[in-house]
Amino acid sequence: MYGDRYGGYGRDYGSEAPVKVGERYKVKIESLGKGGDGIAKIQGFVIFVPNTQVGDEVEIVINSVKRKFAFASVIE
Repeated sequence: MYGDRYGGYGRDYGSEAPVKVGERYKVKIESLGKGGDGIAKIQGFVIFVPNTQVGDEVEIVINSVKRKFAFASVIE
């Protein structure tokens, strides 16, 4: 799914990612990924947030954490 689209770049955090599934954060969307998802960063760790635009300031919940990135959704 996302791993194929976004894998292969960024810092390798191994099992030490700075976020965990279920955690909530307030973030600012800094850029857009290839698939159009917003990108935020927490301690330099990339978080993909669908249905956002550059400049959005949103509260998110982490849904999935991979070695080099995570996926989150906006809390409505």
